[in-house]
Amino acid sequence: MKKQISKEMLIAGMEIRTSNNQGQAEVAIPKLWAEFMGANVKHQLPDLACDTMYAVYSDYEGDHTKPYSMLLGFEVSSTGNIPKEFKVRTIPVANYKVFTAKGDLTKDAVYNAWMNVWNSHLKRTYKTDIEVYGEKAINPTNGEAEVWIGVD
Repeated sequence: MKKQISKEMLIAGMEIRTSNNQGQAEVAIPKLWAEFMGANVKHQLPDLACDTMYAVYSDYEGDHTKPYSMLLGFEVSSTGNIPKEFKVRTIPVANYKVFTAKGDLTKDAVYNAWMNVWNSHLKRTYKTDIEVYGEKAINPTNGEAEVWIGVD
């Protein structure tokens, strides 16, 4: 399935810089998730636009084997009141190919969706990719999330 975002979105939250090389992301990403969940970020954002949670992948230095940034956060309607410890990323107007992760989102479902991305022959932009955790992800051990991959 393809999806087009027709207006920019502002996502505020916690960010790391990591890489898929030598198991770095396998350690860094779960650590970020734990810190994010413990920080109760949603309740610290005064201009929250919705309850959907996002993982935004950006600032790729090349393909998926090179360093990139990952931000976990929520959409906000403005950035004026964002606490200093949080970062803000803009999800640009773009085309995305959507992959679905179903099952235990805390274990292998999202990873399996990414494996499908990496094994596909998509012409990726390596600008912005997004994991979307909406209403179907409320029960993370038996849920559904979308992985949006930026494409031309």
